Amino acid sequence: SPSSVYGATKLAQEHVMAAWARAAGAPLTILRLQNVYGPGQSPHNPYTGVIGFFHRRAAAGHAIEIYEDGDIGRDFVFIDDAIEAFRAAIRLPPDLLRVLDVGTGEATTIAEAARAIAAMYGAPEPAITGAFRDGDVRHAVCDPAALEAALGVRARVDFERGNRALA
Repeated sequence: SPSSVYGATKLAQEHVMAAWARAAGAPLTILRLQNVYGPGQSPHNPYTGVIGFFHRRAAAGHAIEIYEDGDIGRDFVFIDDAIEAFRAAIRLPPDLLRVLDVGTGEATTIAEAARAIAAMYGAPEPAITGAFRDGDVRHAVCDPAALEAALGVRARVDFERGNRALA
């Protein structure tokens, strides 16, 4: 039950792919990626890359600006863990259709992320702006148990280690 146009379009894409797979008799794994971050992420897309954006601000010695109250929760998953989920899904195809969440199962607030990244660079304390971005959901965290059960993989890079790889 998506609460945004973004979420509705993602679900529509899943429905299209599932219909195609059923019609073609092809196995399909849908991986629902949480907030993937890591080296090489686009610095220009406003709906992805918040962690990379925070690193760029802090590395330049600027305060990180935080939307709303900073208590928005996200499941940040490092790119290497997302790649491993894709590899496992290819190695172990389903009989028909499966939908798996890819994430850590741990919520990190935007304020926690900003403070940790600012501290890595000795940047100023993050500033809560109260600004609001249409379409944002308050909390997005997955349950990765089905991913581990189906494919034998789970996220292994914790938020601190993943951010050290970006510094």
